[in-house]
Amino acid sequence: MTGPDNFSFKVLCEDGPARLGEINCAHGLIETPAFMPVGTAGTVKAMTPEGVKRTGAQIILGNTYHLMLRPGAERIASLGGLHKFMNWPGPILTDSGGYQVFSLAQRRKLDEKGVFFQSHIDGASVELTPERSIEIQNLLDADISMVLDECTEWPVTESRARESLELSMKWAIRSKNAFRLRPGYGLFGIVQGSIFENLRQKSAEMLMDIGFDGYAVGGLAVGEGQAQMFDVLDFTVPHLPEGKPRYLMGVGRPQDIVGAVSRGIDMFDCVMPTRSGRTAQAFVRGGTLNLRNAIHSDDDRPLDLCCTCPTCNGYSRAYLHHLVKAGEMLAGMLLTSHNLHYYQEIMRGLRHSIKTGMLSEFCRNFFSEIEDGPVQALTA
Repeated sequence: MTGPDNFSFKVLCEDGPARLGEINCAHGLIETPAFMPVGTAGTVKAMTPEGVKRTGAQIILGNTYHLMLRPGAERIASLGGLHKFMNWPGPILTDSGGYQVFSLAQRRKLDEKGVFFQSHIDGASVELTPERSIEIQNLLDADISMVLDECTEWPVTESRARESLELSMKWAIRSKNAFRLRPGYGLFGIVQGSIFENLRQKSAEMLMDIGFDGYAVGGLAVGEGQAQMFDVLDFTVPHLPEGKPRYLMGVGRPQDIVGAVSRGIDMFDCVMPTRSGRTAQAFVRGGTLNLRNAIHSDDDRPLDLCCTCPTCNGYSRAYLHHLVKAGEMLAGMLLTSHNLHYYQEIMRGLRHSIKTGMLSEFCRNFFSEIEDGPVQALTA
């Protein structure tokens, strides 16, 4: 494909391995480094699309597996595609369903052809092949589609990781062959290989030989710990092409994101800010607050004194604690909104620090706050 409407990625500037960039796709521009709120079933839980946009998010994530089960990819396509269906006009990336191969291990059978699931909704048998996964993502009208892969379990032996990697690479070829080229739409490959440097390098080289619009690092944040995750990035990212976006799947905590950006990663997704918001946890400078704790019951301060989000501008810790204890759904809505705003604020800070050559200072200040912890008590 050629022309101005192509899917494209441009690196605007660098600070060490970190990159400031732009992805142009069918439904708009994505500034990177970028965090994608997770909208698994066509909704970012406890948020309206308008509210998600106000946090600063430019792209969200949807999920092939969940949407094909309910309400069905063909139904969504007949209603105008996922953007129209959920009233999100911006870019959407769809996970291929590969993570469910990992997370629903007790409900599936896997072979070279594909994955056979027992639906978690009604127990019906469901087949997901690389070709069907790509077809579903096309029906959803995803700007960025992902190849079907197997997310390798943890802990794992090198021989098992190699076996899983070889299957994922076969599926990557089939996914690429099934992908329909359209201006502004892209397909990402997924690097696997667990914690083994030789396997990660082999996977990256095989994917580049196939050729993709972007490259994800999968199979991390599954129990290996932050130190090993960073080690894997240190020896994997140098094998990825400089002119393509790099996506670390399913990560994660703010400190994981900051560390990964400094290692050259451009894109992230994670359920953590939304799930935490629904379980009374707020992300703030220095760490997290548990709004269930009685320490907040008489605290008239906002969650984060430096935050400009609507939650912090209008509601006290005491009120949020009250909502949590009373079981009011507004608690999850306000905390989720704050958490997503906080994550996007981190991404804005990272982008600005890369642009100004101040990433080292940003990271130093960020991790110093983490070490000090959040301001919690009224007497702190």
